[in-house]
Amino acid sequence: MKKRKIPMRMCVGCREAKPKKELIRIVRNPEGEIHIDKKGKAPGRGAYICFDINCLEKAIKHKLLERALDVNIDPQIYDTLKSELMEEHES
Repeated sequence: MKKRKIPMRMCVGCREAKPKKELIRIVRNPEGEIHIDKKGKAPGRGAYICFDINCLEKAIKHKLLERALDVNIDPQIYDTLKSELMEEHES
């Protein structure tokens, strides 16, 4: 039986390539809103990040998410992403 190819994506924080299912997709939809895409199918420009809060903090510090999503991000959106990341990590 042939092995299935596992899609790999790179975390914007730590720059490690990991299986897509081990990462969270943050998406900028066509209206310019930024949110976490839980199913990985939302339309728009996406960036992937680990479930590790340190990766998110590194991405915030160096503005890596802004660069990947090609948009300026308000600090309150980062706070929302942190809280959603913590909820995702707990579940």
